[in-house]
Amino acid sequence: MSDNSITQQEWQAIGQAIARLRASVMAVVFAMLAGGGLFVATAWLVATAKEGYPVGPTLSLLNNYFPGYSVTWPGAFIGLIYGAIVGGVGGFLLAYVYNLVAGSRIPKGS
Repeated sequence: MSDNSITQQEWQAIGQAIARLRASVMAVVFAMLAGGGLFVATAWLVATAKEGYPVGPTLSLLNNYFPGYSVTWPGAFIGLIYGAIVGGVGGFLLAYVYNLVAGSRIPKGS
């Protein structure tokens, strides 16, 4: 019969193998992606707008969450800032929670 218990040395090897995420790097990457994505989406709608048709009625609903945002050129830059803030906070929290969960899987003595 084999003993399936994991030794302290094996726990240390597992702890070193688990990838840790840098919360600051994740925040910057998510900020650039979210801010840039919202800017490009707004700019695309403004640049391809046709006369007499409403411009981005669905995207303009973000005004409920981001005061000052609209589907216009100034709104694209305002959306860039809001997207960067929300993306940065989201990326930081995602990495922070991941690191908490990954760290809780390793016993304290290792």
